[in-house]
Amino acid sequence: MRAYRGRSITVTFEAGRCQHAAECVRRLPEVFDPAARPWIRPDGADVERVAEVVGRCPSGALRHARTPVDGDPAERRTRDPRTTDDKG
Repeated sequence: MRAYRGRSITVTFEAGRCQHAAECVRRLPEVFDPAARPWIRPDGADVERVAEVVGRCPSGALRHARTPVDGDPAERRTRDPRTTDDKG
């Protein structure tokens, strides 16, 4: 599993799970570009949009975790980057 860290969100990718449906590439090419290196640039779009598109990954190869925001006690918890909710 590889992690791509942005300012507000980290996206992880597990190549072995990927079914190559390309939902991510079609829905958010400014973040997911297989021709670029790195191919995932989490800061390329609004964090809410990135989370939405990652959540639509049919295989679960893509996951996300929000980056904790200083001063927000609810966000200071350590969460597994493979989880997509606050129960992580």
